[in-house]
Amino acid sequence: MKTRVPTLAHDVACEMRSDGSLLLASNHPLSEVANNTGVWLHKWSETAPDRIFMAERSGGGWRTVTYGEAMQQVRAIAASLLARGLTNATPILILSGNGVDHGLLMLAAQYAGIPTVAVAEQYSLIPAAHNRLQHVVELVRPSLVYAADAETYRAALELDFLDGIEKVSSAAKTMPVTDFDTLLQGDTNADVDAAHRRVGPDTLAKILMTSGSTSLPKGVETSQRMLCANQAQVAGIMPLLAARPPVILDWLPWNHTFGGSHNFNMILANGGSLYIDDGKPLKHLFGRSLENLSMVSGTISFNVPVGFSLMLDAFRQDAALRQKYFEDLDMIFYAGASLPLEIWRGLEQMALDVSGSVPLLTSSWGLTETAPSATSQHEPTESSGIIGVPLPGISAKLTPIESDRYEIRIKGPNVMIRYHRAPEKTAEAFDEEGYFLTGDAVRFVDTDNPGKGLRFDGRISEDFKLLTGTWVRASALRLELLGALAPLAADVIVTGQDRNDIGIMIVPNNEALSAGGLDSAETDGLLAGKTLFEAFASRLSVFNEQNSTSSTRIARAAILAEPPSMADGEMTAKGNLNFARIMNRRARLLERLYDDNESCVLRPEERGAASA
Repeated sequence: MKTRVPTLAHDVACEMRSDGSLLLASNHPLSEVANNTGVWLHKWSETAPDRIFMAERSGGGWRTVTYGEAMQQVRAIAASLLARGLTNATPILILSGNGVDHGLLMLAAQYAGIPTVAVAEQYSLIPAAHNRLQHVVELVRPSLVYAADAETYRAALELDFLDGIEKVSSAAKTMPVTDFDTLLQGDTNADVDAAHRRVGPDTLAKILMTSGSTSLPKGVETSQRMLCANQAQVAGIMPLLAARPPVILDWLPWNHTFGGSHNFNMILANGGSLYIDDGKPLKHLFGRSLENLSMVSGTISFNVPVGFSLMLDAFRQDAALRQKYFEDLDMIFYAGASLPLEIWRGLEQMALDVSGSVPLLTSSWGLTETAPSATSQHEPTESSGIIGVPLPGISAKLTPIESDRYEIRIKGPNVMIRYHRAPEKTAEAFDEEGYFLTGDAVRFVDTDNPGKGLRFDGRISEDFKLLTGTWVRASALRLELLGALAPLAADVIVTGQDRNDIGIMIVPNNEALSAGGLDSAETDGLLAGKTLFEAFASRLSVFNEQNSTSSTRIARAAILAEPPSMADGEMTAKGNLNFARIMNRRARLLERLYDDNESCVLRPEERGAASA
């Protein structure tokens, strides 16, 4: 099927070692790497000063900042920060989500060599998560704190552990904080040029917090080299980025490496335009995303699978919105899990109907520690779930786990040097050759042709054995189940360690519940809505027909009435589940799941697809 943009074919070298490990690398050369992110801002402020760089909703329209305006404002803010005595050892803590002022502050800090630490909004807005915020503050020791709206973030700004630290806000209202406009006034006593000349590849640009799904979040020291090298790597295999400046409408949070490093810097590095989507793929916010979509025709669309599912449903009902979305689209990029085939095919067909060709449908793989992309599926493919091949300049070491399954380890200029103030954790993160231990498993799409790319095959730490001795690849199985149960399930917890068979706890998708009018009566922690039971029974029966072995067959399921709790450590601010914590906290529900006399437990093989 013809894509609307030129693509670059995979070209990899594969070396077999005597110990059974493989070294996989791209034969495409690494493009020139910028010295720092300020290089990009200078380039586009000089060559395209009137082009929109960032935009956010303001009233009925958009507040925009051009590259020329951004250059002036970044230098002014940088001067104000330097005048306060901030250095590479005095980070700026950012509490609020995506916004133009957030972006300007982040770039100004990087321009002057001052690291920023953006944290999930939930750490501030949910009182029970303030202990996570305190952990971050004690780890990074910030010298300035920013929140877009001081009133919204008042509870966090007034916490004792932030006493004595200057607070800055774009909307100060009644709180005694510094107004963001004060930073925009600059300071003539600060030598911005001298500070910027000192910013090089090894300068710390930001500290990104890991999800903290198994322990307290770690701080990933992200250097200018990591950010700049990763954009050079991506640009080297994505010719569409050089063909024309990219335009995106994006909600993905900047406290996360995907939204804040990958997407933000892709726009800056390539002179594109970033429209900040103040909606999200959630029931109460998705309407705002659709409104924004009706105003902006992007060339690249980033989202998670549930977001694309909701968009597809909306496009079926609104021809004008469908036209607006697809008419100028070069690439659809999904992240977080495999894109269900029906969504993939639906997007392809709509693109064909609108423009006569399809955008590049693709994904990649990486971690916060790899800034973030390490592999990319950059040639067209017919199915989702493929993470592609290493980017230029990266060496991937595949160490055998069993048969054709490998742990993937990464070395390259985009890989972190250390965790912040955690030498022991840093030492544990690398093998004897300096490869970063990702803990992720992969398989080749075609064992006879490495160039076809890799498939993600789960987190190794989440694997477990049944009492029969059978290994269950819980992480990979979870991704398959999410595809099979979409859009009814928001998430799935796979159980069965030291038991006879596999069970699952299902976190229902509230969108599906409200749309279907399903009975959500609670029975001591389990959801007993008959309609939803039967819907899941049908889906699981079909899944079991295609996955009949004991390592994949689902013998029992329970639908959780209470969603995972961030306050109790069951879920991180990024939405990742802490599976061990969930099963420990809900030990009684786990026992009921394996009680054959429990009426609220769904048993797919007993009910069968016909019962739905």
